Amino acid sequence: MVKSSPEILIENDHFIVLNKPSGLLSIPDREGKEFSLKQMLQEKFGQIFTVHRLDRDTSGIIVFAKDEETHKYLSQAFEERTVEKYYLGIVNGVPPEKKMTIDEPIAENTTKRGVMLIHQRGKQSITDYEVLEEFGKFSLLRFRIHTGRTHQIRVHMQHVGHPIVVDALYGDANPILVSSFKRNYNLSKSEEEERPILGRLGLHAERLRFKDAQGNEYAVEAPLPKDMRALLQQLRKRK
Repeated sequence: MVKSSPEILIENDHFIVLNKPSGLLSIPDREGKEFSLKQMLQEKFGQIFTVHRLDRDTSGIIVFAKDEETHKYLSQAFEERTVEKYYLGIVNGVPPEKKMTIDEPIAENTTKRGVMLIHQRGKQSITDYEVLEEFGKFSLLRFRIHTGRTHQIRVHMQHVGHPIVVDALYGDANPILVSSFKRNYNLSKSEEEERPILGRLGLHAERLRFKDAQGNEYAVEAPLPKDMRALLQQLRKRK
């Protein structure tokens, strides 16, 4: 479910950089039944080219090109790993290693469509992480990904035993309730049941650094969305 609309962070004649809300598809899926961010942009600008993608439930920075030349240039920059990509994620538990590079190949699961796994037949996939804050039950991590495989951070964090929170494919789909970590939690009189503080994948594409075809450098940031901020606020209170 999309709770907010995409916000334009940078726009010029060649490309557009947006902050995508969680719950919105980057590009049309195979069935094509759901409206996607790309279709929204096509309605506004006409021609739009996909440079890279974000999972539906991941929020944050995404880039689309407005012409073929820029599309070719930016796609190559992502492919050649000259683009710096940083994410923030909330994971289950506290990783013992505070900084780590996970270098494990990722392949598609041949028996479950749309699910990825670590397998020698896969493509090289490299994720760096750093633990920023620990909350016992959860931790806040910053990730830098050097490759752009489907579900890369999610698969790698499942592999090291600390999946991203509220991840139906690679962890636990249950939404996070304040009552799960706050003692003596009481519902307000107007509520019949507790509303989750975070009901979606706790992953956000936070920062992107890249150069355009003209050599101009861009460093873009997208602040954490409200739901992830609210959860961190509650966790910090009880630290």
